Amino acid sequence: MSASGPLAGVRVLEFSQIVSLPYAGVLLADLGADVIKVEALAGDPHRHRGAIVPDESKRFQSLNRGKRSLAVDLRQAAGRDLIYRLMPSIDVVTINFRLGASERLGVDYETLRKHRPDVIYCELTGFGNRGPMAYRAATDVVASAYSGLTFADMKMDQEGQPVQLTAISLADYVAGFSAALGVASALRHREVTGEGQRVDTSLLAAALSVQDTVVMREPLHDTDVRDPMVERLQEARGRGAPYPELIDIYAGARAAARSAFRCYYRAYQVADGHIVLGALTKPGRDGVRRVLGITDDPSDEPGFDAREPANMALGDELLRRLERLLRDRTMAEWTDLFAAEGVPVSPIHAPEELSDDPQVEAIGMMSTIEHPVFGTQRVVGSPLSMSVTPPAVQGPSPRIGEHTDEVLRDLGGLGTADLARLSEAGVIGRFEG
Repeated sequence: MSASGPLAGVRVLEFSQIVSLPYAGVLLADLGADVIKVEALAGDPHRHRGAIVPDESKRFQSLNRGKRSLAVDLRQAAGRDLIYRLMPSIDVVTINFRLGASERLGVDYETLRKHRPDVIYCELTGFGNRGPMAYRAATDVVASAYSGLTFADMKMDQEGQPVQLTAISLADYVAGFSAALGVASALRHREVTGEGQRVDTSLLAAALSVQDTVVMREPLHDTDVRDPMVERLQEARGRGAPYPELIDIYAGARAAARSAFRCYYRAYQVADGHIVLGALTKPGRDGVRRVLGITDDPSDEPGFDAREPANMALGDELLRRLERLLRDRTMAEWTDLFAAEGVPVSPIHAPEELSDDPQVEAIGMMSTIEHPVFGTQRVVGSPLSMSVTPPAVQGPSPRIGEHTDEVLRDLGGLGTADLARLSEAGVIGRFEG
């Protein structure tokens, strides 16, 4: 596979499953790396999730485009030997198996670096590679719950029970970004020093990194807001309080300081849908006031205390006023009016509507590729744009073992008879197209 991009010439051996590390591999492939996905003979489990065509789920396709597939049974010594045979040609190894699995399968850092001393080895785990929970299994929903993401999202079902983040698996994707950043940084270090290294990240670390402000400890704020709230939460949990009561405690503490301003940073129903205002600054809030003719809001005046009960009531009244005013016009009318005043504003879309959106097209986020099963596809490309070495979608997702022969022949030096023997023994999987 020939590719252009800043990582052209870099070869990655990816032992991945589900979301987080496959996404890191997509990012690296878009940057030009040759990403070889090592799969079990039955394939990545995500191949089967919601698949209409066997082994070709839409989820798998989006998370594994631009890669090659090498199907190997790592439980067999002969399968592991094939990996060792490839290692001199491998720059980077990435893996997101449960902690300890890499050692059992013989693809851990210490083992693989014997075959490529300057290898960069990136391991993505659930809870990290040390500590009392290191060996526990974790998925995005578990890491989101443990890290506080689920609770901070403050969503409940009709029975008042917690609801997980449903739009995206946030911890997975942030962990994937983190892994790709770590790999790129380690490649730069090796270019300068000739030294490889181990890179570690986790779903827990990723989930915490996007909650930096609320997890952070700071004495003055904590004494006034955080500590009383945590004490009330722990007391309520101790007496078995229902989830809605816990959320009320949390929401009250977090909302008090911004009650008077929340009307400028939230969603509203309009005549034909919903819009979001995102006015975080005074100029933005002033723009909202000009559009709506609001002249009696003192919340940006010097000395205004948002936590005063009277001012919190004022914020509630202002919110209700905006709700009434904004029902009278359409999404297009309001977005034009607010945008003309410099107010951050947007209609609320379903993601499925964005593939043909003119702004999405303008920034080049959609790429057209040909899939051997599904034909023409339009896929979401790299979030990066680079003037000299632009990222690019390298191709569709592979079929199970589609490149087994190619990889083992070109990088491992195996011949036709060797490949046939290994296939017959159930050591490798070969795509029979």
